[in-house]
Amino acid sequence: MSSTMQILVATAEREVYRGSCTFLVAPGLAGELGIMPKHTPLIAQLCAGELRITKSVDDVDEVFVSGGFVEVQPDMITVLADSAERASDLDEAQAVEAARKAQELIDSKDGEVDLAKAQAGLAITAARLDWLKKKKH
Repeated sequence: MSSTMQILVATAEREVYRGSCTFLVAPGLAGELGIMPKHTPLIAQLCAGELRITKSVDDVDEVFVSGGFVEVQPDMITVLADSAERASDLDEAQAVEAARKAQELIDSKDGEVDLAKAQAGLAITAARLDWLKKKKH
């Protein structure tokens, strides 16, 4: 039995991560999904949160996804994310500014603002900021 599986994390615009891992934790709608090699095939919807990609005991990569889907095959995991960023690429100042702008849009009550879209953007930005704060501690 293989002790690793391949993983691809991609958005519509780009490939964010590709490699092999021994374990993956993904933020499913009903809670975290833990996936090991030879896992039963499945497709699940993801919510905003952290992918923890374990390559070895002391080597874990982290990718923040804003939602999307994960497809699991016995030796391959594909994550199709709405947006995805490696932990090392996240900038807290940019996330704070994005949250401020989203809140301004919501508060403006401008008839041209898509309120649902602005609220969804704010929720994703808040999840990203929460994740960044946890990383600091």
